[in-house]
Amino acid sequence: MALGLHNLKKTKGSTKTVKRLGRGNASSGNFSGRGNKGQRSRAGGKGGLKRKGLQGMLRNKPKIDGFKSLKSKKETINLGQLENSFTTGELVNAKKMMQKNLIKTVAFGVKVLGDGKLTKKLTVIADAFSDTAKEAIVKAGGQAQVKIKKLEGKKPTQIKAKKK
Repeated sequence: MALGLHNLKKTKGSTKTVKRLGRGNASSGNFSGRGNKGQRSRAGGKGGLKRKGLQGMLRNKPKIDGFKSLKSKKETINLGQLENSFTTGELVNAKKMMQKNLIKTVAFGVKVLGDGKLTKKLTVIADAFSDTAKEAIVKAGGQAQVKIKKLEGKKPTQIKAKKK
């Protein structure tokens, strides 16, 4: 007899019968195969931690995957990108970088990193510089200026002298 789809049979032991859980004492004993206590032993708790309510609670905990930090991060840009995008003697600031699509936002500041080579004389204004980036900009004949944030409407704190 030729082997075909119509006469195939399962090999012995290839399939197991599924354990019927939570169907009373007759199915599998005292706790019906669900263990003793806890969420998964009770009705409606089959999903465990995958239920919608618990998943939302766990996603915002740092020690469990899915945590997003609320701290703002500076946009980063490399010297190689500045070399390719700007001409010699040009003033480079965050707004110009945004116009050339080098960064997405200026809200959290810009940090210049030292990856790549810079041969053009540029005046770069940013919130922060890496040491290698600062050296490379100065070595090319340009300037690396740190942007100073203005304190609008805020008074400097007064320090009282301690009495001896």
